[in-house]
Amino acid sequence: MAVSEVKAQEQQRSDLIYGLYDRPPLRETVFAALQHLLAIFVAIITPPLIISSALKFDLTTTGFLVSMSLFVSGLATFVQCRRIGPVGAGLLCIQGTSFSFISPIIAAGMLGVAGGKMNTSLGLSYIFGACMVASVVEMAVSRLLPYARKIITPLVSGIVVTLIGLCLIKAGINSCGGGQTAIDNGTFGSLEYLGLALLVLVCIIFFNRSSNRYLRMGSIVIGLVVGCFAAWLLGMIDFSELKGAGAINVPVPFKYGLRFDAGSIISLGLIYLVTAVEAYGDITANSLISGQPVEGPVFMKRAQGGILADGFNSFLAAVFNSFPNSIFAQNNGMIQLTGVASRYVGYFIAGALFLLGLFPVVGQLFSLIPDCVLGGATLLMFGTVAASGIRIIAATNIDRKAVLVLAISFAMGMSVELVPGILAKMPPIIHNIFSSGITTGGVTAIIANGLIRIKDKGAD
Repeated sequence: MAVSEVKAQEQQRSDLIYGLYDRPPLRETVFAALQHLLAIFVAIITPPLIISSALKFDLTTTGFLVSMSLFVSGLATFVQCRRIGPVGAGLLCIQGTSFSFISPIIAAGMLGVAGGKMNTSLGLSYIFGACMVASVVEMAVSRLLPYARKIITPLVSGIVVTLIGLCLIKAGINSCGGGQTAIDNGTFGSLEYLGLALLVLVCIIFFNRSSNRYLRMGSIVIGLVVGCFAAWLLGMIDFSELKGAGAINVPVPFKYGLRFDAGSIISLGLIYLVTAVEAYGDITANSLISGQPVEGPVFMKRAQGGILADGFNSFLAAVFNSFPNSIFAQNNGMIQLTGVASRYVGYFIAGALFLLGLFPVVGQLFSLIPDCVLGGATLLMFGTVAASGIRIIAATNIDRKAVLVLAISFAMGMSVELVPGILAKMPPIIHNIFSSGITTGGVTAIIANGLIRIKDKGAD
């Protein structure tokens, strides 16, 4: 191990108040857990809300999907922190519903449209079938980690992450305008919707720039609360719809059944491939912040276990009617901020998420958030995802080969997003695989990065 890495780990240990295996007092444990929950709660519930809005699911279905996302995130976080056999990193790793899969999941859900009308059970069965089968890709990558890192280089990862953000911005701005419901009733883009979205966006930016760390951590929550209050004053939220909420959610495995579409499976499989590499980076950062090794057999065991858990937990999510999970990078910053790296805190976070997922009123309450209010928050979130991808790209050596890979990948990826009709004459399986700019751009990046060879003769 390099001397600089040893010094970095020693510095991290000295900055920690509680290390990985410490057990903080109950009050401090609960306080640290609440801060982590504050940082991740909105991010966990947002993907099911966006997917439900795009596929026009009813309030009951949307609420159930939100509840199951919380429930599964609790199970997944426990597995990551506790490490069960070879599964899990054994670090304070928080898992939640991933944004990366939204576009291909919506595409898979559209297979449930029959006679111009969405069949909810049919659409969800295609989604969960594809998510379950494709999760095997990430589990396989965990066993072949050293080789996968040679295929999915930082340049490829940066391109895919940037495309994820850029493609999701379309979903964000669609929500700002009022969503699919507003499109159907002809009110899309009204001043009322755009005004609420702008209010939420400005509130989040304002509080995020605060020097008070609690206001900064809660900026998204505060922005949504302000937006929902304004929407309630405008008569856009009706709490009477909550009367039908039951007392408790009983998780029902395979509630919507399973159906399989090859195009959807391949499309999601690519995202799992890239997610595995992202998880490797998150585990590396978490290990360093927690004062643990970042190379050698102990670290490799953690990394392989964490990525295996990422795939296994996504498989588990499909069983319990939820969407793929991934490690949340923002919690690494929370560890650094609080000085608490104890995985014991993770058990409390997991327990809280698990319990929240059991109460239908929680899911249905958040399902009442108007699309435009959610759009104001997600627009910024998705822009941040794209910016993160650009940072990854910027950290690589941008030579002539990299420029060519970037150019062809973004050109191919954005072309199918901007002009989706280009694939209208293709066979259904080709259309389903490449209708997502993330998949098209990602596949292009992997192939181009592997095939393009440039040998410069002399100086440019």
